Amino acid sequence: MNVVMKFGGTSVADPDAIGRLIGIVRRQAAQDPHSPPVVVVSALAGVTDTLVSIARLAEDGAVDRAAAELQMLLERHISVATAVTSTSRDAVLADLRHEFDELIGLVHALAVLREVSPRSRDAVLAAGEVVSSRIVAAAFDDHDLPAAWIDARSVLVTDAEHTAAAPDMDATTTRATGRLAPAIRDGRVPVLGGFIGATAAGITSTLGRGGSDYSAAIFGACLDVDEIQIWTDVDGMLTADPRIVPQPRLVPQLSFAEASELAYFGAKVLHPSTILPAVAKNIPVRILNSRRPENTGTLITASGAPANGQQLTAIACKRDVTVIDITSTRMLMAHGFLRRLFEVFERFKTAVDVVTTSEVSVSVTVDDTRRLDSILDNLHTFAEASCERDMAIICAVGENLRTDATLFARAVTSLDRIPLRLVSQAASRRNITFVLRDADVPHAMMRLHESFFR
Repeated sequence: MNVVMKFGGTSVADPDAIGRLIGIVRRQAAQDPHSPPVVVVSALAGVTDTLVSIARLAEDGAVDRAAAELQMLLERHISVATAVTSTSRDAVLADLRHEFDELIGLVHALAVLREVSPRSRDAVLAAGEVVSSRIVAAAFDDHDLPAAWIDARSVLVTDAEHTAAAPDMDATTTRATGRLAPAIRDGRVPVLGGFIGATAAGITSTLGRGGSDYSAAIFGACLDVDEIQIWTDVDGMLTADPRIVPQPRLVPQLSFAEASELAYFGAKVLHPSTILPAVAKNIPVRILNSRRPENTGTLITASGAPANGQQLTAIACKRDVTVIDITSTRMLMAHGFLRRLFEVFERFKTAVDVVTTSEVSVSVTVDDTRRLDSILDNLHTFAEASCERDMAIICAVGENLRTDATLFARAVTSLDRIPLRLVSQAASRRNITFVLRDADVPHAMMRLHESFFR
């Protein structure tokens, strides 16, 4: 079976985690020696956050503090690489030092300029996946698991929208066929960093935070594999966030559409874009726990789970949301008002999550507030606009919502006496969305979960 296996930061956090990863990949490779898996890895746990901090220090001109952070990162990677390699140790340590020398030079230059453009930020953040994938590939070779380290930037072709690049699937398919397929035919495990790619001109780009899942799905679609596996530190998709609801249940199987809704509205176990390439090729996605590889995890397919009487599939929440209210009497029976309104959000590249309308007002939610002041200024040119911060979205998802009309009423009733700012059900009737105060999220999530999953 042809498989792409993606391992998150906690699955490559330290030598013990990498040891577990080696065992998991070895078992998969043994199932079909003629078709080894493709392995995609994130940066070591916490490294991307540290690189974000280093980029900020460079922007502030704090060159000494940035250099100290980089030195600690280098020492951590050397320590991990030394622990998981033997015969290939000298080579991989030389590679690590080379990568960090280039990164240190880049950060020093950025600190002198006190300017970090999106393109430069991508170059800094990409280092985490480059060095982690080098370590994993070297560890495979040292443990009798033939591997081929492949720079993801030579395979994944993107546009030039730095920090949130979109893949060029045709160009990436051509590269994947030319660079990954030969290694697989030779019986070697291709190892790549997730999250990173390059423009057609060879400029380093990133897919945005959490993009390693997306990378794995892109490579899987390009190679038309049988399954995409996302290895993380939880048993699979859960009925609710365990940080909010104690002891949620595992969701053994769900549909692409349900998974997309849950990922978009805050289910952290899966990046929202992961499903898209898999849907295009109808490739199953399986979420598994690298600490407990014997568990079956969650399987995501086009059809989802067979009917089993479960009323909802899961509940997700998105915190730190802002509600924007737009009111104008000119909206009454006026064509073109909504077009003008949403052109403002398009102009400032800000996605809208939930929309509700009445005859003279529109309310929308956003979680990206970087351009909020500019959005409000533009809206004020043709309407009254105000915003309310510290809000949240709770999304109840399930295919049964399409067929059982009583579930909507039951969900609303379960939140009795909790102030609801907005309530929405999409045309697909696959989800119910509630907007409420962020402070009310724990109580609301507990009430919904108790009502549908007790």
